[in-house]
Amino acid sequence: MVIFQLCCIAVITAVCAFILKSHNSELMPLCLTAGGIIMFLFAFDYLTESVEFLRTFSQTTGVDNQIIKLVFKIIGIGFLIELTAGSIKELGFTGVADKLVLCGKIIIFVVAIPVLSGTYKIIVSLIKLA
Repeated sequence: MVIFQLCCIAVITAVCAFILKSHNSELMPLCLTAGGIIMFLFAFDYLTESVEFLRTFSQTTGVDNQIIKLVFKIIGIGFLIELTAGSIKELGFTGVADKLVLCGKIIIFVVAIPVLSGTYKIIVSLIKLA
């Protein structure tokens, strides 16, 4: 049901943008941005449920909360970069959008280094136990 509602919001946004585009309106980018924000806010409730699950998972398993926070930071960076790059591409600036995606990948790599380091420490400790 949720997927159907999100698809309806996307179709309504696209139809409104198409109508605005046919009239050479400068409001089309605002329409697309507003539709994207509405869809994101609509899906935000499901994100909070996932965060709560991971919080209880980390407490149960003893996984460091910093790792969970870094994973969410990485996911957030990816989503924000993809949303922004998509909006920029819709405006016709593909080169800028591609550079933004590249910079986002570099930032994600740098932010992920502590996660990789923590994973390495866990693997080494497991090898020592065996």
